[in-house]
Amino acid sequence: MTPRILSAAAAAAFLLAPAALAAPAGWQPLMEPTDLAAVLESTPGVRVLRVTGEHAAGHIPGSLPTAYADWRGPQENPGQLRDIAHLTALVQSLGISAETPVAVIHEGANPTDMGAATRVYWTLKSLGVHDIAVLNGGFRAWAEAGLPVETGGAAVAASGWQPEWSGAWRVTTAEVERLVAEGSARLIDARPRGFFEGTLWSIARPGTIRGAQHLTHEDWFDGTRLKPAADLRAIAAERVPAAGAPLTVSFCNTGHWASINWFMMSEVAGVPDTRMYAESMAEWTMADRPLDNAPTRLQIYWNQTRDWVKGWL
Repeated sequence: MTPRILSAAAAAAFLLAPAALAAPAGWQPLMEPTDLAAVLESTPGVRVLRVTGEHAAGHIPGSLPTAYADWRGPQENPGQLRDIAHLTALVQSLGISAETPVAVIHEGANPTDMGAATRVYWTLKSLGVHDIAVLNGGFRAWAEAGLPVETGGAAVAASGWQPEWSGAWRVTTAEVERLVAEGSARLIDARPRGFFEGTLWSIARPGTIRGAQHLTHEDWFDGTRLKPAADLRAIAAERVPAAGAPLTVSFCNTGHWASINWFMMSEVAGVPDTRMYAESMAEWTMADRPLDNAPTRLQIYWNQTRDWVKGWL
């Protein structure tokens, strides 16, 4: 067989590929404001996406606004994945390719707000972006650190990237049905305790997926910022130990809080084979699937009456 001979341009591209794919120096999935500032100063081409907050009122220099709703499903099932054509057009419009380092910025108003950044992070990773980061404390932490803020707009050239979705960090409803029937996964409910116990509910019926454990997304936080790294690893080691662990599945109501737990377990603590059930309870309870902690009709009526009375006190 005649060996394939590369052109000089192709050979050069081949030799340069490892360097092109290397993460910027100091890059981590979870970045502190000063660390991100240093990366932005030293590394051209980093894409900064602002997913919540008033971008026009002030933002990290060079960042682009992108509405969180554009990364989510319809109102009746916000956790539902958008189709690949929509996501392709979205990342192309933001000038993103697989090799583009992307920092995802939320406002930093409260722990829930971080879920917008971690959900977009999870989506970008599933599309094939290599280097992604979330800013601890969001834009407010950046501003409080005295780092540069601008109000002007930025523009980037569209990319021609054609991403391919990877299911390596996702489970579908059908897969969760199988896992529940087999008892072969560790299901982690990221919602506040009232939702897990069936005393609170919103888009989904009250209760939790059969056999689920509880680890609220709030446990990772101290105020609006995450706890120190050592504490985060200790929480993961205690609540979701990695040794001999089965597949770990994070879920909530719509894949928002669940993305925080997924990010902390998978990207920060390194719990192996951690995935997210994006559609979560909103889709799980559309059919008569098994639930734990599901209240009776009398309990539901009592809770509703109690809440109504509290509203008048």
